[in-house]
Amino acid sequence: MRVEAVDHIAIATANLDESLALWERALGIRCQHVEELPERGIKVALLPIGDTRIELVAPLHDNSEVSAFLEKKGGGVHHVALRVGDVDAGVAELKAQGVRIAQEPAPGAHGCRVAFVHPKSTGGVLLELSTPMGEKP
Repeated sequence: MRVEAVDHIAIATANLDESLALWERALGIRCQHVEELPERGIKVALLPIGDTRIELVAPLHDNSEVSAFLEKKGGGVHHVALRVGDVDAGVAELKAQGVRIAQEPAPGAHGCRVAFVHPKSTGGVLLELSTPMGEKP
């Protein structure tokens, strides 16, 4: 598997509007795109910085994956996403090496196909593998 770039760093927040205001006002980083993913129970906002992005992630309801993270950790870095040429092939390669996969490849935000590598296989970091399925927003 060839990693092409750091696609984004996802930060979990309980209040997307408040977080966006801070990033935009204090840091001068403008939001490029906001998207709801009801099937995952999250709402995401993308803030581009050079060739990578910050992804703010907020829960849509109390039983989303991000709600559990916020309850346990109170917010902060949720995952690091790496752009790869073929997420399905990457997952197959990692599995062959005994790496634990937390979520199999599936449609994700921003028109990408994504999979998640379990933090127990990566020294405590939830890693997303992401393959753009078309133009990025």
